[in-house]
Amino acid sequence: MFSSFPLAAGAQSDTVQAQDTQAWVLDDPQEWSAFGRPLCVEKAEHTDFASSAQPEDAPQWESHVVLGGMHCAACALTIEDALRAVPGVEQAEVSAATQRARIVWDARRVLPSQWIAAVQKAGYTALPALDAFTRERRLQESRRALWRWAVAGFCMMQVMMYAWPAYVAQPGDLSAEMEQLLRWASWVLSLPVMLFACGPFFASAWRDIRARRVSMDLPVALGIAITFIVSTAGTFDPGGLFGHEVYFDSLTMFVFFLLTGRWLELRLRDRTAGALERVMNRLPDSVERLGPDGRFARIATRRLAVGDTIRVLPGEAFPVDGTIVRGSTQADESLLTGESNPVVRAQGSPVIAGSYNLLAPVEVCVERTGEQTRFAEIVALMESASLQKPRLARLADRIARPFLTGVLLAAAAAALWWWSKDPERALMVAVAVLVVTCPCALSLATPVAMLTAAGTLARQGILVRNLQALEALAEIDTLVFDKTGTLTREGMQLRDVHVAPDAGMDAAQALALAAALARHSLHPVSRALVSVARPELVERWRVRDLHEEAGLGLRATVEDALGLVPARSVRLGSARYVDAALQQSSADAPDLQVFLAEDAVDRCARELAHFDLAEALRPEVPAAVAALRQLGVAVQILSGDKQAAVQKVAAQTGIDLARGECTPQDKLLALQTLQKQGRCVGMVGDGINDGPVLAGANVSFAFGSAAPLAQSRADFVVLSGKLSLIPQAVTLARQTMQVVRQNLWWAAAYNALAVPLAIVGWMPPWLAGLGMASSSLLVVLNAARLARWRGDVDMALPKDHKVSLAPPSSPLPEAL
Repeated sequence: MFSSFPLAAGAQSDTVQAQDTQAWVLDDPQEWSAFGRPLCVEKAEHTDFASSAQPEDAPQWESHVVLGGMHCAACALTIEDALRAVPGVEQAEVSAATQRARIVWDARRVLPSQWIAAVQKAGYTALPALDAFTRERRLQESRRALWRWAVAGFCMMQVMMYAWPAYVAQPGDLSAEMEQLLRWASWVLSLPVMLFACGPFFASAWRDIRARRVSMDLPVALGIAITFIVSTAGTFDPGGLFGHEVYFDSLTMFVFFLLTGRWLELRLRDRTAGALERVMNRLPDSVERLGPDGRFARIATRRLAVGDTIRVLPGEAFPVDGTIVRGSTQADESLLTGESNPVVRAQGSPVIAGSYNLLAPVEVCVERTGEQTRFAEIVALMESASLQKPRLARLADRIARPFLTGVLLAAAAAALWWWSKDPERALMVAVAVLVVTCPCALSLATPVAMLTAAGTLARQGILVRNLQALEALAEIDTLVFDKTGTLTREGMQLRDVHVAPDAGMDAAQALALAAALARHSLHPVSRALVSVARPELVERWRVRDLHEEAGLGLRATVEDALGLVPARSVRLGSARYVDAALQQSSADAPDLQVFLAEDAVDRCARELAHFDLAEALRPEVPAAVAALRQLGVAVQILSGDKQAAVQKVAAQTGIDLARGECTPQDKLLALQTLQKQGRCVGMVGDGINDGPVLAGANVSFAFGSAAPLAQSRADFVVLSGKLSLIPQAVTLARQTMQVVRQNLWWAAAYNALAVPLAIVGWMPPWLAGLGMASSSLLVVLNAARLARWRGDVDMALPKDHKVSLAPPSSPLPEAL
């Protein structure tokens, strides 16, 4: 892990100079994979690149960093601009809610230290997202914020104590000397607030001035400075222009309110960002590896290779995917599969990186490391989701900077208008306008709510790949399911083997020939055939020129390693794919039949054997379908299986509309027809043939065990494969959008009301500070309610099992 780098020691320092002296370490190509990944690995269909090529061979890299010094959405835009200005940086996405950045850069034109330097020059800090000290730095930032809040609170109470006599005293009760003494005491107590507690405001404002940009801290710092200067002038010159009244109590009060809001907001944001960091740092930095001398020695996790044997102790996380070769234990796989109960892992059982060893030491043979593990795929999904900006959030970000410019102009206009009447009040009105406005609430309204919802779904076993999909999921009115591996269990059982009389082989040999082709496919039917075939018979067949038609079957040339049978072209798949004449129409036909046939010279396929397979319905499907209906979502089935098998499942689950024998093109056309009817359509699937329809749906779900192509096209990945989570996700998405709308209305209404009140002089500075802090805090607190959501969908199956669809569903369109 990255904690073994020299940068980790320097990461504890908060100074830019420390980063400057250490950032050169990141320019070593061997270290790039610790905080990023080469994009060519993701684009390749077979990712052998990561294990064979050198890091510098990848032209494009995607890296993730954690940012420091951010306070608002304008800061995110500033960092994005700074990164995009660096030659070689092709993409830059910054999230104000999680304070993280995703950078896509060209290794031939730029090095990590250069774009990190650009972030530092803009006035912020950047650390690799996998840095072990990131969480410690976040805790240090929280402690400093707490100290500033405590100093501001203590000084505020003391200043209020000295200001109180002036509010309650009757004329003549206070002498001029006593009143002046109270002002001097308030001035002295305000100095720690200005010099220490307000440090972040002034530092950020000065940075903005030098960079000729506007952020939220600039109007706040101007308001604080003006108030202090006016009050100081009144203290040093009681008979002067500003000597009528001092505002140290208002100053310390609104600084205290601002810091209170920011500290609470920081803690709430840490729940989102900190949760991601805990996931990313879940793997151990070191592990015990078996050496040539037969002894275990501790080495860095990133030095492990496929084939190594490691020992994982109780309480440690498994650092790689592998198989237990000695010992047995229980593992906590809740993060990776959504299964909260520990699972038994005996000798020969697989273990996955990121899961915890709970009971006893075990020895594991390493099979996949680094980016090849399932844990790395999950982290990549979470990173991608945390940095996405939903449509409403992008709109708010575009408004933020012009809004702040308008705030400065409004404050100046208010000051000019009031100056002729009351110069002292004119400045305080300008201060109130500067402080009361809060575009942060508008910018945070959408991303904080959606990120909180994404975290809640992740804890329940659903990973969100696309935050924008939450908005579509909230509007969904039709949900289309694939059947095999989705409504039915992933595993299928071979019921019977029927060998043709002239095939020249027995049942075991026919099954082995079929498995020789099937082992090159990820389809559930293929896996079922491979699982029961005898390996020694399968190895007899050599397969070449393999071609798979998604959803139909496989075709290849097979050669007999024993030389007893000449090479021949065979097909494995549905009756329609092998030969239409083989189609079975018996009423008592099994759930699924797969045919093995030889391509003859006259192009008429000759059947060698066919296999009867049975599939079991997932037990939670009827209740999940009923729950979706209660939510007003129409449920349909589109499947490539026989119509009879599809109708059988539809009858068992209470789904009225179902269509079988669909090609991938049929499914996509049917989906598009529903969309043309004005439907918001969701798709649930897990096969390679579901890739096009998953991509074409308004929102899509794939299972954690689904084919990688299906997962890459889906908006949500259901790790546990429990269909009962889908209606819960719909409910949470609707509640999330309700929270987003509440936040947006609140932010807009607050600014529409507060700004005019401040301009006409009806809002004192302390109340403006309270309003600004409360505005952002209320938005974050409202979104935080989603983190406590536990699911309130009634999953009980109705007694009559007959619930009408709402809205009414139209028949499935006949595609082709």
